[in-house]
Amino acid sequence: MSGDAVLDLAREGIWVMIIIGAPVMVVGLLVGVVIALFQALTQIQEMTLVFVPKILAIFVTLLLSLPFMGAILSGYMARIADMIVTGG
Repeated sequence: MSGDAVLDLAREGIWVMIIIGAPVMVVGLLVGVVIALFQALTQIQEMTLVFVPKILAIFVTLLLSLPFMGAILSGYMARIADMIVTGG
């Protein structure tokens, strides 16, 4: 396996991680911003108010996006397995 192939696999692996993690991170960010805005508008300064909605939103996002994540990850793993079988 050449150095270019290794770098291509590493680059593709980083993109796979970004694509898989993006839905969860975006939902967590949006829920956090909405709750922070709500806290600022109502002057509620409760630090634990953020955690339960964020955890629930992330859990629901994971449940809904797991098939998508699995398909992306299995495709990447299949390409790696094919490269291993063919010797590079």
